[in-house]
This record gives sequence, structure tokens and C-alpha cells, in this order.
Amino acid sequence: MASKNSSNGDLQTTTKPPPLPSPLRFSKFFQSNMRILVTGGAGFIGSHLVDRLMENEKNEVIVADNYFTGTKDNLKKWIGHPRFELIRHDVTEPLLVEVDQIYHLACPASPIFYKYNPVKTIKTNVIGTLNMLGLAKRVGARILLTSTSEVYGDPLVHPQPESYWGNVNPIGVRSCYDEGKRVAETLMFDYHRQHGIEIRIARIFNTYGPRMNIDDGRVVSNFIAQALRGEPLTVQLPGTQTRSFCYVSDMVDGLIRLMEGENTGPINIGNPGEFTMLELAETVKELINPEVEIKKVENTPDDPRQRKPDITKAKELLGWEPKVKLRDGLPLMEEDFRQRLGVAKKN
Repeated sequence: MASKNSSNGDLQTTTKPPPLPSPLRFSKFFQSNMRILVTGGAGFIGSHLVDRLMENEKNEVIVADNYFTGTKDNLKKWIGHPRFELIRHDVTEPLLVEVDQIYHLACPASPIFYKYNPVKTIKTNVIGTLNMLGLAKRVGARILLTSTSEVYGDPLVHPQPESYWGNVNPIGVRSCYDEGKRVAETLMFDYHRQHGIEIRIARIFNTYGPRMNIDDGRVVSNFIAQALRGEPLTVQLPGTQTRSFCYVSDMVDGLIRLMEGENTGPINIGNPGEFTMLELAETVKELINPEVEIKKVENTPDDPRQRKPDITKAKELLGWEPKVKLRDGLPLMEEDFRQRLGVAKKN
């Protein structure tokens, strides 16, 4: 019986040893590549993760994506590469592939998309995660779930450590995502305890950077798109609510370190630099278009007042902390948005 501390301090007991990976792993004569499945790999964070994994010549990457929010365009530089494979697949259906690691990112992750089809969102979180855990069990793969800061709901503890159980509305318009991810975490730990699956859980906080969907309702992409189009920046009332923003290259680095390390998690991965929505709007205005006005609009229900990760565990266990400051990351995202929106920079 192997036992391990989980991040909320309870002793986790594994009743079975983890299943063995492919026998080729132990071959004396044949050094096989690491085969990695990335679900949701055509999405914003997924495609940046694929870029980083493909840089290592020992990795073969398979992406499974249904293009609900992702796009093939995000992966265009790898299509046709001998170590890369792209499958149009919905994770709510089982997938049969031989892999060593699974990065399970698939899920609509912005309010506009998950409220548009809440049932699809909860199916992706629950049945999708069950299918990926079934795959991990069958082939002996290690699996990483990208969970979310939304598991903390509208937190009563600030900043949020991994041991905090959250304050979540189970019947609200965001619940399909919040509760879906909470169930996904439950499934991960149950498969770990019952079947010995090697699991990793990352709770990721707000992330920004190139390839974000332009009209996905997330605040950074909203503000940049509005500034480039010369529209007013719409700040939801009261404007004092806070978020912390992690640049996508830092996020990918954190995910890979978690996968390669020995800790199950859950581990918060995010940038503890906290900004109010008004401060963010002012920064975008200053950096991108000083002429635009800032306008306050009504808020959406269950919008958390504060979000800030406690990243003590990530620092201690993964040696990870974010490097890119908001003022340095926003211009990199602006450049990408300019190209996609066809807005030239004024001299």
C-alpha cells in the first residue's frame, strides 16, 4: 500500500500500484519516444503547450479537439510534422490511443461559451474526464487535469490556498463549469486511490496571451479588442473586483513542471499580481489606445469579487513562479490581436 500526502493535508492511500506503461518503455534496444496526448490542444493554452512539447525531439504529440472553441489555425505550424498527429474528437466519446502522458485540457473555459451550452460543458467535464481516466487506466499513462480557480467560487479566503474548499453556488449559471471541474477533481482522486492511476491536478487562474478567442467574454481579450477597435472599454460594476493574470508561457511552464514532478496536486498555477478591473482597463488604455473611454456596465451573476492564487506550493514543490509582468505581456497579445483583426499600428 503506497501512501502520499494530498495537497489538502489528508493522507491519500493508493490501494493498487499504478498500471504498467507499454513494454517498449523497458526495451534494452529500442528507445521509444514519449507519446503525449493533449485534449483541447487546438485551444488557447493547449496550442501553446503543444508548441513547447514539440520543441523536444523525444516527444510525439497527439492532439484531440472538437473545435468547439479551439481552431486548427492555432496548430498550423505542426500539421504534417512526423511527430505530430491531430484528431477531430469529442472527449465525451471514448478514445483509444496508446500514450504515456495525457494533458486533459478539453473544456470550454470562458463564460460566453460555457453558458451557451451548459449541458455540453458539464458533460465535457464529467464524462470527458471519466473517458480520459479510463484511457489512462487502460494504457498506464500519467494524466494531468487542468482544473480551475473557479473551484473556489466566490472565495471567503484571500488569497486562495489549495486547502480552501471553496464557496460555490451549485445551481447558478456558472455552475456547469465550477461544479463540473470540482467533480473532475473528485474523479481524478478516486481513480488514483482505487486504481493507482498517476494523477496531477493544476488549478489554473486567469491566463492571457496570443491566440485567445477575440470575443470570448474574458476581460483581457475584451479590453484589447475594444481598444484596437476604438470602442469604449466596458468595465463591469463595481470595477473594484480583482483578478490576477498569468501570461501563457508561464502557465505552460507550470503545467509541464507539474506533469514531470512527483506531486499529485492540486496545485495553484497563476500570477499572484492582483489588479482591479479599473486598473486593468487603465493599463490597456495607456498601452494600446489612450483615446478610448472607459464605461461601466452591469455585472453578470456570481462574478467573484476577488481572485488571487496562493502559489506557495508551486514555488516549493515545482520551483515555479511567473516571470512575465502584465505590462510586458499585454503588448505581445496586442500584436497578435492586431494581425487577426487587421488593425495596423498608428505611428
